[in-house]
Amino acid sequence: MGGVGRWWRTAVAAVVVAVIAACGTSDGAQDPHLWLEELDSPRVRQWVADQNARTLDVLERHPNFPGNLAVARELGNSPDRIPVPRLEHGRVGNFWQDAEHPRGIWRETTRADYESPQPNWTTVLDLDAVARADGKNWVWKGIDCDPVRHTRCLVRLSEGGEDAVTVREFDRTTGAFVDNGFTLPRGKQYAAWLDLDTLLVSREWRPGEVTASGYPYIVKQLRRGQPLDAAVEVLRGDPADELATQPVLLEDGAGGRMSLIRRGTTFFEHEVSRFDGRAPEPLGIPPKHDLEGLIGDRLLIGLRQDWTVAGVTHAAGSLLSLRVAELTADPGRMRPVPVYVPGPREALGSVLVTRDRIVVTSLDDVRGRAAVHTPLPDGTWSAAPVPVPENATVEAVDADAAGDIAYLSVTSFLTPTTLLSLDTASGVATPVKMAPARFDSSRYVVEQRKTTSPDGTSVPYFVVRPAGMAFDGTNPTVLSAYGGFGSVSTPGYDGVLGRLWLERGGVYVLANIRGGGEYGPRWHEAARGVHRQRAYDDFAAVAQDLIAGGITTPRHLGIQGGSNGGLLVGVQLVQRPHLWNAVDIAVPLLDMLRYEEIAAGASWVDEYGTVADPEQRAFLASISPYAQLKPGVVYPEPLVWTTTTDDRVGPQHARKFAARLAEQGHPYLFYEATRGGHGGGSNNDERAYTTALEYTYFQRQLG
Repeated sequence: MGGVGRWWRTAVAAVVVAVIAACGTSDGAQDPHLWLEELDSPRVRQWVADQNARTLDVLERHPNFPGNLAVARELGNSPDRIPVPRLEHGRVGNFWQDAEHPRGIWRETTRADYESPQPNWTTVLDLDAVARADGKNWVWKGIDCDPVRHTRCLVRLSEGGEDAVTVREFDRTTGAFVDNGFTLPRGKQYAAWLDLDTLLVSREWRPGEVTASGYPYIVKQLRRGQPLDAAVEVLRGDPADELATQPVLLEDGAGGRMSLIRRGTTFFEHEVSRFDGRAPEPLGIPPKHDLEGLIGDRLLIGLRQDWTVAGVTHAAGSLLSLRVAELTADPGRMRPVPVYVPGPREALGSVLVTRDRIVVTSLDDVRGRAAVHTPLPDGTWSAAPVPVPENATVEAVDADAAGDIAYLSVTSFLTPTTLLSLDTASGVATPVKMAPARFDSSRYVVEQRKTTSPDGTSVPYFVVRPAGMAFDGTNPTVLSAYGGFGSVSTPGYDGVLGRLWLERGGVYVLANIRGGGEYGPRWHEAARGVHRQRAYDDFAAVAQDLIAGGITTPRHLGIQGGSNGGLLVGVQLVQRPHLWNAVDIAVPLLDMLRYEEIAAGASWVDEYGTVADPEQRAFLASISPYAQLKPGVVYPEPLVWTTTTDDRVGPQHARKFAARLAEQGHPYLFYEATRGGHGGGSNNDERAYTTALEYTYFQRQLG
């Protein structure tokens, strides 16, 4: 066995040497396009401007572009969209963007008024006015109100959509920022209320006090009126951590609070401590978990790993209830109580906490489910299913922590979104908001199909197609997936998709490949790290099934993915160029030998692996689209696009990939928006513009 191990390491080392010779080292020593990793410089700006002009000369001049842009703007700014509710101490808040308020407004009303056909909103904060007064390109990132009076709120504002934020204290009662209130200058940072006059803050306190991925790892206590340099350290993570060490506040409906500090040692593993003003106390919960809420004296956690405690093993994907008093008193003798345990085709979704009950959403073979769970006197929980449509996506929206009401949304590819008001005491769900139809869905059908990946795994996917479609291989088809980080991809109504693709005879396909969370943690783990090729094989198997079934052919087949999904379709471009005629690569990772050096890339080592490990480096080289592009190969012309203000993945991947395509003489289109962060747009019009570019590209390539 020892000899086999030594042979394997020698073989890996040989592969790494070959990769280094062909592609350069991980520090970019032989990378001629390394200069494009400069975030902002005159030569980079000029290169981006030249590339944008070249691409827009193609796409904006296409006869379909003006109409595509008009539709995307119309639907993005439509006044009859459902305003997403945020429940805060008896009021309903909503952040709203439209043509009149491109940056957005925060507005509020009562719950009864919100559920009426035409709510009478009161504008509390006008972000357009704030941006004009400050001379800043502010983008809304959220609001978090104090747990005592619920009137003082921390407003998070980003410049241009980046993840870094400025935090300012706002008074809901006066509609103004608080004079001499809490203010945290720009940075990647986290803050949570400890009480009305105290925050727990995690930020870059002194230059360099961040992890390799740029996240803060020191939490300090900051009192009202204190300068930042007077804040008192509470807990310190480590610069080698992948994610932040950050404060978290959990509240229940009876005024109970639990202040926690969560240290992200890896992307999926966290150490959690409780802080009550004295020394933090570690909690004995497993590292792979999600904090789901607090109800009375019970902490709710979702498991991302199997956990054996007190002789009982709880399966990954379960939702557990733990008595708060047991968490620090004697962790080895805790008695976790199952609330939700998934079956083999099921996955835990989200948890909403009301005063006396919780609402759990889940998936059953990628079909949405919901149930109300009630704690019983003996410590166990009862479950009552919530009636929902059979083939729909059910999403948790928000809940009244001090009452009985929770909001759920129900949607599908062909059914506009409905917002349900769920009375958790009676179990009755009442529709209170319904989005209008944007296209005639009666002309289309949705099918859930399954195909077999090369290793024998059954992979599901959804097909949205015309009801009378001919299976002759001529149908323009867009295939999309994500397949990473345990995220789920589920059906949802999209008016732009209907108007700009389905109504033009197109077919849309959504694949639920491994690496995602559609079947719980095991589905994610199956394609994590050096097993990631399974996700790429799953995706290709879906494409081949579409072709074999006569839905489309490579001439009419396009693929789309963003972020990790951008890596997915970038891999497909280089591994199977013959299968596609359009590849839409959005805000992507593409240079997997240097991703740890770019933006927040070092935080994803637990998902992708590291070049510091020879075996993992060899695998990363084998899948890296930037490393695997080859001269002389016929690739379809991809659309590669990103944003300058993306400080999560970074625009560097897309830039360098486009430069290498050009270097090798391959056709390509590249576009870099100057604003939008990792989301691809900071307002409705910016998002409409990039959406119009994408649909114009697909119509040009596949029509």
